[in-house]
Parts: sequence; structure tokens; C-alpha cells
Amino acid sequence: MLHTINKSPTERPSLLSCLRLAKAGSDILLIEDAVYAALSGTKFAEIIENSLNHHQFFVLEADLDCRGFGQSELIDGITMVDYTGFVSLAVKNDKVQAWL
Repeated sequence: MLHTINKSPTERPSLLSCLRLAKAGSDILLIEDAVYAALSGTKFAEIIENSLNHHQFFVLEADLDCRGFGQSELIDGITMVDYTGFVSLAVKNDKVQAWL
């Protein structure tokens, strides 16, 4: 299953709820303000790093770029995808769950 999260982890508990309920092996795509959770050195970095053993994380490059961040600021193990990559993830997974 592909899980998409679009809210900042400081604004809503969507990320934590997703991580608590997502089955191991799920793909998690951080979009819009949720890209802040993908940045190294934040209070959410350790949570993401610990979850990399159970889930594959992706971040939408366009949303990261428009907030002034790039690949070098990401937590190691998170993959940047463009819109084509987003569509590929949606096609690869049989279900998509949006966390609002």
C-alpha cells in the first residue's frame, strides 16, 4: 500500500498515525508540508530513521524544492521522486491511503 502524507508533522499527527498503523513493507510518500519530516536534524528524523527498516520513504521533489530544500538535507534512505515517480508509486501499489 502507498501512504501519502501532506501535513507537517508539527501541525497534525498524520505521520505518527500512519507509522503506527501501516503494515511493514508499505511505501510512504511525503508531499506538500509533510516534506519537513524528511529533513535530517529535525525532531522527526529519528522516528523516520527507525522506520526505514519497515517502510520505504519517498519525498516529492517539487514540494521539497519549493520550500528551499534539496537532496543534501534529506535523511539518508529517503528517495526523491518527481511527479512521474509519484504516479509510478500509485500504480505499483494496489491501494493508496491519504493521511490528512
